[in-house]
Amino acid sequence: MVLVVFGALIMALGVFCGAVLALAPLGLGPAAADMALWALFPLLSVTGFVLLAMAGRSGQVRNFTFAAGCVLLALALAAVAGIVLSAMALFTPVASTAPLWYVLAVAGLLGIAATAAGHSAQRR
Repeated sequence: MVLVVFGALIMALGVFCGAVLALAPLGLGPAAADMALWALFPLLSVTGFVLLAMAGRSGQVRNFTFAAGCVLLALALAAVAGIVLSAMALFTPVASTAPLWYVLAVAGLLGIAATAAGHSAQRR
């Protein structure tokens, strides 16, 4: 049970790192996201999921995988919205949009994998 809670908290910290990376260029977070966030976002997200998958029951893991995938896809959607709005010159980012591209790639890939895995497990 401790590993399940710890895994969920670690995963939440990873998603929080991704959210800060996505908000920084939009001017809604810190002016510059530290390089540690670039490493911690995927590292904590994957580590939290692995801990939960090792310790949780199949029903818990299935539901958490699907929910985490949906949250990551929502984060990827927010990142791509920022990129599109910046490209259309509807707002001027306060920093480079490189973190948005990074969040889009990492959250998109992890979100697709987690949602697909959670969905296929639910259908069985």
